[in-house]
Amino acid sequence: MTMQQLQKKTKKRWFILSLLFVLTAINYLDRTNMAVAASSMSQELEFNAATMGLLFSAFSWAYGLMQIPGGWFIEYVGSRISYTVSLFFWSLFTIFMGLGNSFASLFGIRLAIGATEAPAFPTNSRVVASWFPAKERATATSIYTAGEFIGLAFLTPVLFWILENYGWREIFYVTGVIGILASIVWYFLYREPSENSGANQAELDYIREGGGLVETKSEKQSITWSQVTYLFKHRQLLGIYLGQFANTSTMYFFLTWFPTYLVMSKQLPLLKAGVYAVIPYIGALCGVLLGGYWSDTMLRRGASLSKARKLPIICGLLCSMTILGANYVDSLNAVIAIMALAFFGQGMAAIVWSTVGDIAPSDSVALAGGVFNFIGNLAGIITPIVIGLIVQFTGSFVGAMIFISCIAALGVFSFLFIVGDIHRIEALHHDESQS
Repeated sequence: MTMQQLQKKTKKRWFILSLLFVLTAINYLDRTNMAVAASSMSQELEFNAATMGLLFSAFSWAYGLMQIPGGWFIEYVGSRISYTVSLFFWSLFTIFMGLGNSFASLFGIRLAIGATEAPAFPTNSRVVASWFPAKERATATSIYTAGEFIGLAFLTPVLFWILENYGWREIFYVTGVIGILASIVWYFLYREPSENSGANQAELDYIREGGGLVETKSEKQSITWSQVTYLFKHRQLLGIYLGQFANTSTMYFFLTWFPTYLVMSKQLPLLKAGVYAVIPYIGALCGVLLGGYWSDTMLRRGASLSKARKLPIICGLLCSMTILGANYVDSLNAVIAIMALAFFGQGMAAIVWSTVGDIAPSDSVALAGGVFNFIGNLAGIITPIVIGLIVQFTGSFVGAMIFISCIAALGVFSFLFIVGDIHRIEALHHDESQS
């Protein structure tokens, strides 16, 4: 046995994952801060529910439209530079939110935040595909995704405290400064696997042999329009795009309207709403961790990749459909329990992100992540507007719960009947060379 075979592999990939975890927590803090500020902002600036729905959606208009260009940007400059630039500028624009005084200014700034956040999750997907073998990828995805909900669960009450004691503008100042500092940390600490001195050959071999894209380079790569169109020609990709749209619809209810739902429908004071809002976020955190663990455990025990990925996602979407039950109970505790189960399901189904790394052509992982997130985040445009209109014209959230439940059912249909077998699609240039 050679010395290389006896060499104990390092664990640098887990350090890289911890960086993704922190950046993802900051990402969602900057998406959700307006949900906390919404009730006070709308009172001060005299915005009605329909106007707030439009303002909530502004982020996703730009975020969705910039997903494909964002994926191209990542492939062109690499994960290190793309995350640094993205995080710095979305945090800077977050600070600007605190200076807004009109619908037009706030809408424009939210557009800018959405546009500059666009590369974040495709970069996460690219980093995990590069640093982790397939059997650890769902766990890795669930851990960085858990950053969303740990940040929301433990920092939402802090944001409500800032709101209560200082005002809604200070929420944006604080979260923006945190992001700018984090962008500097990422720039100095992140490197690709083949360029990272902290990962030894045994770890690199382990990642490579398990299907990780170790040789992903940080130099510029040319992306063609044919690569983009190629990502719309396979049912596996089309199915996970639709599944992400369904799962993201539930998420955007919680990221935008949920605190207002507690204040309006349940007449909770701000600080109490902040405390109750934590419970569904913890539910989502548990769902994320369980989904990733369950998926990778099935894979290690010999289940097919399709079963290991699809079963937790389908079960999660079914749990999300239970949000409809909130229409039929009066107890606040029962409503919160139902919301926690629905958000638990959304968290479990969030491992759908790992399917991008499983399915996407090896030369277009970040680009496929951009397309995937573009389709998924159309829900971020549609859901806040639809809910705002429902609340504006009915004075109730009953129709909103029906809407979210139906969209989750659409996701179940997609994974049952459209996605099919989960496997990596051959790269476009490989297919062309075979023709």
